[in-house]
Amino acid sequence: MATMTGTPVIILKEGTERTRGKDAQRNNIMAGRAVADAVRTALGPRGMDKLLVDSIGDVVITNDGATILDEIEVQHPAAKMLVQVAKTQDDDVGDGTTTAVVIAGELLKRAEALIDKKIHPTIIVKGYKKASDEAEKILERIAEPVDINNDDELMKIARTALNSKAVGGARDHFAKIAVDACKSIREDDRTVDIDLASIIQKQGKALTDTEFIKGVVIDKEVVHPRMPLKVVNAKIALLNAALEIKKTEFDAKIRISDPTTVQAFIDEEHSMLKEMVTKVKEAGANVLICQKGIDDLTQHYLAQENILAVRRVKKSDMEKLAKSTGGRIISTIEELGPEDIGTAGLVSEKKIGDEKLLYIEECPTPKAVSIVIRGGSKYVTDEAERAIHDGLCVVRDVIQDGRAVAGGGAPEIELAIRLREYSERISGREQLAIEAFADSLEIIPKTLAENGGLDSIDILAQLKEGHKTDRNPRIGVDVLAGKTGDLKDLGVIEPLGVKIQAIRSASEAAELILRIDDVIASKELKGEGGMPPGAGGMPPGAGGMPPGMGGMGGMPPMM
Repeated sequence: MATMTGTPVIILKEGTERTRGKDAQRNNIMAGRAVADAVRTALGPRGMDKLLVDSIGDVVITNDGATILDEIEVQHPAAKMLVQVAKTQDDDVGDGTTTAVVIAGELLKRAEALIDKKIHPTIIVKGYKKASDEAEKILERIAEPVDINNDDELMKIARTALNSKAVGGARDHFAKIAVDACKSIREDDRTVDIDLASIIQKQGKALTDTEFIKGVVIDKEVVHPRMPLKVVNAKIALLNAALEIKKTEFDAKIRISDPTTVQAFIDEEHSMLKEMVTKVKEAGANVLICQKGIDDLTQHYLAQENILAVRRVKKSDMEKLAKSTGGRIISTIEELGPEDIGTAGLVSEKKIGDEKLLYIEECPTPKAVSIVIRGGSKYVTDEAERAIHDGLCVVRDVIQDGRAVAGGGAPEIELAIRLREYSERISGREQLAIEAFADSLEIIPKTLAENGGLDSIDILAQLKEGHKTDRNPRIGVDVLAGKTGDLKDLGVIEPLGVKIQAIRSASEAAELILRIDDVIASKELKGEGGMPPGAGGMPPGAGGMPPGMGGMGGMPPMM
């Protein structure tokens, strides 16, 4: 509301909340820190899991940062920016989501202290931007090359990502699956599309019974009981057409005066269907995978020819089958020829529990693979799928980039030390912001130590001593042993891209939140039968967001 010559002028919709200046900044910072605190205890190999229950009672048990923030349904608009950071981190590099959010929360905390010292947020943002750019350059310098043809090196990177996941003794098994899968689907230009690694969950058995299939597993069963359920040295036809007689698209009447004419129609239909099966046989196929329907009579003829067939297979599965078997997807049966046929060492129907799956495996050069995750319950297989996804992502990242850094908080400590040295070359108040950025990075080794039950002050002192005296950028927190050590020698390695993206995302999110000094939130008034916020004796925050934009999905503003 503005006032002109004594007359109030209303410019905002009734019920709109507005928070300005330091109040807005503090509320936004508080919300961001609350988000970071929500995931902080999940960081590292000794991090704890979160049990999340949604509005309809579905349960998720995880320590994956992106999943936690997605499930808790954050309400505060500034807090949603950190949720987006986690999502971006997950989509881009697949790991480091918790790291990115925790660093962003600490950057906001340090910025609040600077604001209290009368340093303008624009100055802080400028200093953070310089520190972030310098941090990327430092990471590039301390990164070490990785031999992407060395399975042991790739296994170490996969194991590091899986260390914090609830896969227990299956960690090595999952790491090997991640490495084998990425090597199979790697292209000549070193790109790896992890979408070509299908993940299927089936409850039962143990995590160590999880299978890696050099081929494709589809959730379909053989269409006819007389067809073979196992075909060795399979020749596979991939068909995107229905093996049935098309119905006419217009109304027509046929007058029949002779009963033998009816039989002629039926015989001709049978002949057409049989000709389709003959075409499949002549192409050399003994397995038919059809994207559309297969007529009952056609199934009978296929069974007579000893051809295994499945129908109504998803388009995405058909494309993976083409990449895996080397076959071509044909749109009409008339086009099918021997050159379109794919190959696989074995095609078989397997029963898992009450369901049947079709395994197309032992493909010569599969560019699409499958992973069948087993586990005692849905909660276990869900978390196992998130774990294998992270494993695939980090192996992909290092194959494509070829560089890695030590884990366990080692890069963050090195960055903190180097950034403090860098800040001495910067004049003015930006120097304080760069120092605050350096202090913020120490939250990662500190949190790793705290989550591992260690004394964070002693650990940080030892880390700084190792980095300054020994000039070893690989000294980090060995959480499992309860001490510091050379993390590369211990096999704790992370892709360079994951670290760079985590720091970049955290910095950008903090900068975006710090630049906000005015929050205008419109509230939709209730229609007939409802009451506007605050009516009927209800407090202003009831039914909506509390003053200052509230907390986080029912959580208090600070945790």
